[in-house]
Amino acid sequence: MSDSQSISAAVAKLYDTYPFPPEPLLDEPPPGYNWRWNWLAAYSFCTGQKPQKQDIRILDAGCGTGVGTEYLVHLNPHAQVVGIDLSAGALAVARERCQRSGANRVEFHHLSLYDAEQLPGEFDLINCVGVLHHLPDPIRGIQAIASKLAPGGIMHIFVYGELGRWEIKLMQQAIALLQNDKQGDYRDGVQIGRKLFASLPENNRLVKREKERWAMENQRDECFADMYVHPQEIDYNIDTLFDLIDASGLTFLGFSNPNFWQIERLLGKDPSLLERASELSDASGKGKALRAKYRLIELLDPEVTHYEFFLGRPPLPQADWSSDAALLAAVPELNPCIDGFPSRCLFNYDYQIVNLTELELEFLQACDRKLTIGEILANVELGLEGVRSLLSQQLIVLSPG
Repeated sequence: MSDSQSISAAVAKLYDTYPFPPEPLLDEPPPGYNWRWNWLAAYSFCTGQKPQKQDIRILDAGCGTGVGTEYLVHLNPHAQVVGIDLSAGALAVARERCQRSGANRVEFHHLSLYDAEQLPGEFDLINCVGVLHHLPDPIRGIQAIASKLAPGGIMHIFVYGELGRWEIKLMQQAIALLQNDKQGDYRDGVQIGRKLFASLPENNRLVKREKERWAMENQRDECFADMYVHPQEIDYNIDTLFDLIDASGLTFLGFSNPNFWQIERLLGKDPSLLERASELSDASGKGKALRAKYRLIELLDPEVTHYEFFLGRPPLPQADWSSDAALLAAVPELNPCIDGFPSRCLFNYDYQIVNLTELELEFLQACDRKLTIGEILANVELGLEGVRSLLSQQLIVLSPG
C-alpha cells in the first residue's frame, strides 16, 4: 500500500469511528440557510447577476454525513445532487439524513475525490468543504474535481488557514507524542486530549484558545477528534493557497467573506500606509498586487482559521451595473437567503442584521421578478444609488434587461 493509500485508509478509519459532521438527523428540512449552498445566491455573488438556469447538477465532494448535502438539496429545488465520500460509515449517515428530511433528489457514491472522474457528466456547482486539507495530495484532489466542473460553473471551497490554527497544531503534536505507538487509535487520542485540557493550568495559552474559540463545538467527540487527532492535515497561508488555486486551472472569483479582506479596515487611520499597500506586488515579481494585499491582511490580522472562496470555469459573466441605463433595465428580485422580510429589520445572506429605510422596504416589496428597476422607481423614490446600496448588500439579485 502506498503512502497516499495508507493516509486515505487512516482518514476513512477516523470518519468510520467518528462520523462527521455530527449534527442531529431531522424528520424535516434543516433550518435556515447557508447562502454559499444556494445556487442563485452564490452565482449572483460571483457574477453580479442571476443564473440563466435553475435545473443544475451539484456535486458535494467529500460530503461526510451529508449535512451540507441535505442543504444543497433543499435550497436548490430544481437541482440534482451527487455526494461522494471516502468513509462508508459517514455515507450511511448521509443517506439516512437525506431520506428522513425528504431530500430525495440526491445519490451517494463511495468514492475518493481522486476518483471523481468516475462520475458521469459535469456539474454546475461543486461544493468541497473541509476536505482538500485532509488529502495527502490536495493538488491532485482539486484537479480531479475541477475536471468535473462545467463551463460557466462555480466551485465553493473551504480549507484551513495556518495562522489562526497554530494552537491546534501544537495540541495535535502533543497528543501524538503521548499516544506514541497508539497513534491511529482515535478513541485513545480523544481521551488523551480531553485529559490534557483538563490538566493544564487555566492560564495556559492552548487552554484559553480552546475555551474562547472551540470549546462549544468540541463538546462532541466527533468534533474534538476531527480537530485534534486527525491523521492528515495541511494548513494554508495566502501564498500556498494560491499555489493550490493556480493548480486547479480555474479562475479565482473571490473570498466569500470579502469584508475581512479589505485593507482599509486595518490601515484606514493612516493614508500613507494605505498608499504603500496600494503599491504592493508579490514576491514573484509578477505584479500580483491583490495576492500581496491579502498576505499583508492575514499577517496583520492573523485570526484566519480557514479560507472560504469561489472558483469558476469560463465563460462566466461579470455584470457591470455602473451604467444607469443597464441598471434601470434590469429586473430585480429578492435574494433567497434573507430572513425576516417584509420587516424593516431583517437578517441578510450572512445572518447580519439589516435595518431598512421605509423607501428600501417599499422597493423590495415591489420586486416581483417582472418589473424593471426603472418601472419600480417610477413609483418608489429610492433612486439609483439606493438600489446600488441594496445590491452591494446582496439583498437583491438582478437579471439583465
